Amino acid sequence: MTLLDALLFSAGYNAAVVTLGCAAFGLAAGALGCFVLLRGRALIADAAAHATLPGVAGAFILAALIGWDVRSLPLLLAGAATTAAVSVLIVNAITEGGRLRDDAAMALVLSIGFGIGVVLMSVVQSLPVGGQAGLKGFILGQAAGMSAADAQVILTLAVLALGLVVVMFRPLAALCFDRAFAASVGLPVRALDLALLALMLAVTVAGLRAVGLILVVALMVIPAATARLLTERLEIMVPIAAALGAVSAWFGAALSAILPDLPTGATITLVACALFVAALLFAPRRGALAFAARQAMLSLTVARDHALRAAFEAAERAPEATHSWAELGRGAGWSRWQRALLPRWLAAAGWVRAEGERVALTGPGLALARELTRRHRLWEHYMQAAGGLGPWAAHRAADEVEHTLPPEVAREAEAWLRRNDPARLPAEGALPAPGEARASR
Repeated sequence: MTLLDALLFSAGYNAAVVTLGCAAFGLAAGALGCFVLLRGRALIADAAAHATLPGVAGAFILAALIGWDVRSLPLLLAGAATTAAVSVLIVNAITEGGRLRDDAAMALVLSIGFGIGVVLMSVVQSLPVGGQAGLKGFILGQAAGMSAADAQVILTLAVLALGLVVVMFRPLAALCFDRAFAASVGLPVRALDLALLALMLAVTVAGLRAVGLILVVALMVIPAATARLLTERLEIMVPIAAALGAVSAWFGAALSAILPDLPTGATITLVACALFVAALLFAPRRGALAFAARQAMLSLTVARDHALRAAFEAAERAPEATHSWAELGRGAGWSRWQRALLPRWLAAAGWVRAEGERVALTGPGLALARELTRRHRLWEHYMQAAGGLGPWAAHRAADEVEHTLPPEVAREAEAWLRRNDPARLPAEGALPAPGEARASR
């Protein structure tokens, strides 16, 4: 059996059932996880997941005492849902009274719920009905033992949760982004919060058999966090997260099918983590590489601006003076790698032309240098007039803001100077005309 066979559901009936059941859960968990993440409910989901253990063990004990089927998945999931819901209600009651912070309340409920579950599991082990009957699989997941009936239960819960997410998309979006706005437009925010918690519980319970209570929250949070790196629009984020959750579960279950020593739940989580790391590195806007590229480009742009301004100010002081590249680089604060790149960039862009050992600003270069110098002086004067800074402090502050603030902010600063201290406005007429600004590097 190969990985391709498992991915194409050709690795046997049981492997196909497991893969489809896990993929259905991943689809619903990823979609719902976007709202859980944006609403800040991930820790509550974790507390609820750990609180499912006493419900599973309690349902098993009750079934054994009454004489029902102790391995009935609907019964065990019903017990899990009951204790998970109780844990969420307890967290809300504790936090609403202001007695404890949210994180402390969730940690308290999580630890107590899991502790009670472990105690009940020891009771289950002592019952004469076949030991724990596989209940330990609810802790770390045991998808390999999933039957077709189990997969149908998971699929039903997942489809139900996914359908409700689609129906309630707009109200949930309003709730997650601005609860006060949602209340002001007449949305029942408390009911929506409870609905979101109910959906979260349904998906949590659905994933117990596949990935276990310890890892079930991971498949809600990780695909949503990955999708958040890829887009800023919720209507795109939700289907991306759903697809990532389904792919993670599908691929992880397939890997576990061909390598039986790999636990299914942990493998699914690791696949989701690998996708998150890939997005963290390569996402076009929020990825680490894109961020590093933007920072490097900003650094080059700042060094370029400083160099053009240094050349312009040198030409203001002595239009006929010449300067070496080393002098210009020192004046602009170039680093070693900038000294290697910037001369080529300035010449290739047409801002300067080399004349032997000298560098001359071209017409476009002079126009850009003129604008950069005026903008810098504008910020210097604004910092002194509005902020009360001294000349040197204003110069350093202007260097910090002039490359990052948008043009409309500079226009607002200029308008403020024009109204309150027009004498400080940089005089454009005092700047050299084209052909007068010469410098060398």
